[in-house]
Amino acid sequence: MRASIGALIVALVVTVGLTPLVRWAARQLGAIDVPGGRRVHEREIPRMGGIAVVFGFFAPLILLAFTESSIAATFYASPLRVVGLGVGGILMALLGAWDDIRSVGAKKKLFVQFVAAVIAWLCGFRMEHLTLPFVGLVDLGIFGFFFTLIWIVGVINAINLIDGLDGLAAGISFFVCLTNFIVATINNNPLVMLLSAGMGGALLGFLLYNFNPATIFLGDSGSMFIGFVLATTSMMGASIQGSTTVAILVPLISLGIPIIDTLFAMVRRIVERRSIFSADRGHIHHRLLDLGFTHRRAVLVLYALSIFFTGAAIVVALGRNWQVGAALTVLTALMIGIVRFVGYFEYLQLRRRQKQHIHSRATERLRVAVPELIRKMEEAEPEELPEIFQAFAKNAELLSMSIVPSGESDVLCIEPFEWNASEKYPIGAREKVKASFPIPSARAKLKCSWLSDDGEVSPQADILLQLVADAIDRFAAARLLPRQSRSPAPLGSKPLVAQASLSDR
Repeated sequence: MRASIGALIVALVVTVGLTPLVRWAARQLGAIDVPGGRRVHEREIPRMGGIAVVFGFFAPLILLAFTESSIAATFYASPLRVVGLGVGGILMALLGAWDDIRSVGAKKKLFVQFVAAVIAWLCGFRMEHLTLPFVGLVDLGIFGFFFTLIWIVGVINAINLIDGLDGLAAGISFFVCLTNFIVATINNNPLVMLLSAGMGGALLGFLLYNFNPATIFLGDSGSMFIGFVLATTSMMGASIQGSTTVAILVPLISLGIPIIDTLFAMVRRIVERRSIFSADRGHIHHRLLDLGFTHRRAVLVLYALSIFFTGAAIVVALGRNWQVGAALTVLTALMIGIVRFVGYFEYLQLRRRQKQHIHSRATERLRVAVPELIRKMEEAEPEELPEIFQAFAKNAELLSMSIVPSGESDVLCIEPFEWNASEKYPIGAREKVKASFPIPSARAKLKCSWLSDDGEVSPQADILLQLVADAIDRFAAARLLPRQSRSPAPLGSKPLVAQASLSDR
């Protein structure tokens, strides 16, 4: 226990001392979060504060190397795990720092996250079995590798996505550390106690600068590093002797808020036919702000929910089967309540926007451009389509527009089309959104991207672009398919129009 207290104090002091220096360095490197779009702050604030958390977390672990205590012997007795925690954590911090400064694509970040997860697995952080309530031990076998990777990458992104308000990600992560520490204390796991205390101290030190009104943000350098450490340390403390709890259920419950928010975000984007990597303003903290909560009050409400999840996780860790079942029942009811709460508010917001006739700039441009496109297509010949589509994309101020195979066939019954003008409309305060629409007759789909003020595909824009897809579908059925019935266009045929020329931009 004394080692854990010492780790907490050292981590807190180091983080408090380094954060002002990191804040200065972030400004010099251009790692600045600019207000606008789905961002809720009103002034420029440096990010990359997670670097201070990284140093704060590792400081007490490094000091252990210079002591001869039993906890030091325990920690360094597993050099592979030390390497996995260090290499994987630093890799996440470096990736996040680069993203804070230069911006890294979502797919590239996901790839590096999986690399870090594989490193952790090779170094002994493995989910090899689960102990299920009323079932007992379940050996995962070869699937343990995939469960481990999904768990680590999932937690990394859950913490990253919840980092939307001052102090939110750091505060929720602190409660996860508290859960892990309490459960590890009860089960006499000094190593998890030490790691949880160190991360908890670093987070507390950072919250002095990050709680509303924040002077520095975690950035991806902090959120991804914290997510990696929480995922790996939770796995170390998940297996509890003599308990019928799910081996990973305790950390899963303690991470309830970010995990629920991440799952909802994925479902929401799939339903809206957008990429799951696209950004939006539909997270639970955004909903609370839109409902009328102040910035600080919204964070405190989510803190309160996190405390509830912490208590439930401890009950699950220590309880009998019926107690585990009762805790899970209460948690299920809470999740349903959260869904209904934010869903009902979304309905009210939609009704209010409809009454106020509020339309975004993107919607207004589409409202003017779509009827003109449909009118021209009624009188056009197939060879005139490229010029008509390009004129529509320009008038609607789309970032890109393309007609590609739907994947249902090896042939495409309409000539593919591609137009791109992303460089003409640089993404600044507004967010890039994407949507795709089926063209059944042509066995194709229409894909478009544009800039949105709120980072969401509005219902009006969705309907207008669906009208465009329907018009292309009718055109293909009436004019193109009879001509191409003998020889449909091959899947890899040359597009009608390649990317827009520099003169167009």
